[in-house]
Amino acid sequence: MKTKYILAGLLMLSLTACKEQFLDLSPVSAVGTSTFFKTQSDVLTALNGAYGALQFNGQYGQLYVVSEIPSDDTSPVLSGSVTDQDEFDKFYVRTTNPYTLARWNDGYKGIYRANAVIERIGGVTMDETLKKRIVGEAKFLRALMYFNLVRVFGDVPLVLTEITDPLQGYEYGRTPVADVYTQIIKDLSDAEAVLSVSYTGADVGRATAGAAKSLLGKVYLTQKRYADAVTKLKEVIDKATYSLLPNYADLFKAANKNSKESVFEVQYKKGNIGEGSPFANSYAPENSGNAVITFGGGGNNHPTPDLDNSYETGDPRRNVSMASSYVNTSGVKIDYYYIKKYADPPVVNGDSDDNWYVLRYADVLLMYAEALNETSKTAEALPYLNQVRKRVGLADKAITAQADLRLAIEQERRVELAFEGHRWFDIVRTGRALPILQAKATSIGIKTALTENNLVFPIPQSQIDINPTKIKQNPGY
Repeated sequence: MKTKYILAGLLMLSLTACKEQFLDLSPVSAVGTSTFFKTQSDVLTALNGAYGALQFNGQYGQLYVVSEIPSDDTSPVLSGSVTDQDEFDKFYVRTTNPYTLARWNDGYKGIYRANAVIERIGGVTMDETLKKRIVGEAKFLRALMYFNLVRVFGDVPLVLTEITDPLQGYEYGRTPVADVYTQIIKDLSDAEAVLSVSYTGADVGRATAGAAKSLLGKVYLTQKRYADAVTKLKEVIDKATYSLLPNYADLFKAANKNSKESVFEVQYKKGNIGEGSPFANSYAPENSGNAVITFGGGGNNHPTPDLDNSYETGDPRRNVSMASSYVNTSGVKIDYYYIKKYADPPVVNGDSDDNWYVLRYADVLLMYAEALNETSKTAEALPYLNQVRKRVGLADKAITAQADLRLAIEQERRVELAFEGHRWFDIVRTGRALPILQAKATSIGIKTALTENNLVFPIPQSQIDINPTKIKQNPGY
């Protein structure tokens, strides 16, 4: 499947641009759903197009802009007068910022694709078991995309049917967060009941029952439904489908994609075919030539000294994940923080084999520990934290107080999952974003006193301009 993602978009799911691009949910172009959804092969192609949307810049291609730069883990590159990423670092985000617009538009492009599969598959004659699985995959993808939208924007339009006329877009206002989460939970619950436990061959990388359960556990954790999170995450652990790789560094070798630790990844494949991942070149140091990675780097998403200092002495994850210097092609050491996790040699610039982890088993173990601790089962939670630490040779923690374990889990997630798109969402979820960032406001250069308004980002101004009676801006923007 990993070689089919973009092909589906080229074949039948390229969105035509309506005049005002409301929600970017205009009808499909010439080869549309009315003529395309005829065979099982058509449906699978369409589904692969929905998976392919995850590669868009506004989804996982540039997730770091909204998931890491606002946190204390990374800072943006500044080039001349370009401050689009800096706005997230220092919290002066404009309503016209291109990254929020891409997040919105690319999220809804993917949702459109998933909706088309769910709505059109009923009229296709095909194997009924496969049909149910495909609907489950599409619902998983829709849930994941809505989860990412609602965490970034708060209330968002909840679109569950295929948009066939651009004018339909005007019917949708912003749906309350609680209702969006209700639909996310429904989609994931439906998905886990019909998805396969695992796949082989070309199907490796598709959403599994374990992926649906794990994402549902994360949704419950985000909603502070801790008992429900315990139940769902325990199902994942008890099934024993996943396990930690013995060597942390092996997680980030392209040869080990979709390993036993992987729960769900965004699939990429290099080869100058339009499906390679951009991370290796994007994160390598600016002006480094070929010293760090072939074709050079963009210098994006710098690790902060604060994150560097947060690693325990002897923690091997630090040197796997990041560096604070490199040696240039002239043999001179250059002090420069950069990310090392994504380092597969590209075929051309921005064309590597590195997948993006959406969920992996260490994340599941730490979420389970967090959920147990929040249900006052601190003693039961501690071994799951220590299981993650043991993998990298660190000593077990001996913690008895719930508050202390809460902070230990936060710290472990920070270093275990660094640069995988979790830190900002983690500290927002736990209510720790404001105290953490306010304590570091001077060193980060935050331009204003932070409030609850800063925990979501502005709705793109273009969406408000198109439909001002139904789309209103978030407070503070």
